[in-house]
Amino acid sequence: MNTKSLSFRLLLAEGLVLSVFFVLVAVVLEQGFRETAENALQERLQIQAYSLLSVTEFNNGGDLIMPSNLHDPRFLNPGSGLYGFIQQGGKKILWRSPSAIGLDVSRPPQLAPGASVFFFDNSGRYVLHYAATRKDPAGMARDYLFTVEEDAQIVSNQIQSLQNTLRIWLIVIAITLVAIQFTLLRWSLKPLRKIVHDLEAVEEGRKSHLDGSYPTELHGLAGNLNAFISIERAHLERYRNNLADLAHSLKTPLAILRGCVESFNENKQTVQEQISRMNEIVEYQLQRAAAKGEHKTIKTADLSAIINKITASLSKVYVDKNIIFHVEIPESCPVFCEEGDLYEIVGNLMDNACKWCKQHVKVTIALNQRKARRNFSVLLEITDDGPGIPVGKFNEILKRGVRADENIHGHGIGMTIVYELIELMNGKLEGGKSTVLGGMRWSIYLP
Repeated sequence: MNTKSLSFRLLLAEGLVLSVFFVLVAVVLEQGFRETAENALQERLQIQAYSLLSVTEFNNGGDLIMPSNLHDPRFLNPGSGLYGFIQQGGKKILWRSPSAIGLDVSRPPQLAPGASVFFFDNSGRYVLHYAATRKDPAGMARDYLFTVEEDAQIVSNQIQSLQNTLRIWLIVIAITLVAIQFTLLRWSLKPLRKIVHDLEAVEEGRKSHLDGSYPTELHGLAGNLNAFISIERAHLERYRNNLADLAHSLKTPLAILRGCVESFNENKQTVQEQISRMNEIVEYQLQRAAAKGEHKTIKTADLSAIINKITASLSKVYVDKNIIFHVEIPESCPVFCEEGDLYEIVGNLMDNACKWCKQHVKVTIALNQRKARRNFSVLLEITDDGPGIPVGKFNEILKRGVRADENIHGHGIGMTIVYELIELMNGKLEGGKSTVLGGMRWSIYLP
């Protein structure tokens, strides 16, 4: 497992928490068992003290005597771990069990008759002192102290046995819980791994977006990632389109420059104009590529001047066809539009007209026109006397990369550029058959 993964961190954190928990549980249980064992030992020693008291007798001389057989045989076996003592007045030892030979009795505290005390002696034994009063045959009351001691090793062995059993079971439980936690983590984090897998599929092109079934908590993340993917793809598509548009826009100026190469001195001004135009086209397309918001027009451009410049340029490009241009436009026609956009729209449509016409191309401008319940400030019409476009092809040629005739050289993006620009300008593009020249007619309504 990767040490930097979220699963490893969660598993490590839970493992530490479980470790601390089980250590505390072990300490508490051991301490509780020790106290329980000591309480049980105290009760047993108290019973042993009562049993010693119950078997005491007096001889004819009034001395306390003990029988040879006791209830617990451990009192009779040396080193058995259970020892008994009887003292009179807390000083004189009257009796010690055979098991206590060679052992010193612990110093007894001052106890009232009937009282007892239990403690752990420095000698490593648990000690219980019980004070009692007995009357001898003469009827005289005497104070005795019954002491019962037991080695701590017995309790320690019990605690050690508990510790071993407890530790084994706690380790088994801990391993089981860690395994369960690992399984639960794998199951809980499965949606995240699913998103990562889907993102890899999107990156490799096997998917277009995140389309998996994700938990409710991840819907927002998946939605934001899909929006980001869509935006990035749109940006990439726009960059590609703008590069294609740039190449297409430079095609006409390059053709003009190619025609001027042989007689450069005579066409020096034309060369300068086309170089300036190419520079403007590059700047314009770069601005379009960087644009992220809605297309907004804050400047005006003279449509008539642009048409005149394009007409002059195309007459040089198609000099071999001897095209006759019929230009019916006002002297000046300002339009709220970027100059680069107008160059693209008019240039592409007029270039197509020159490419397909037999000899005649007509350009007209009409002001203040109404179409589809909307008022437009300008209607630009470009017609030719060529074969026109088949009825079923009209919508197809507006798609990027599609040409009306695949046998004719071109990139198939000119009409797409025109259509996209007119849509951005909130205008309207219509195509049909020209009733005047018999070829193609393009009508551009500009607001």
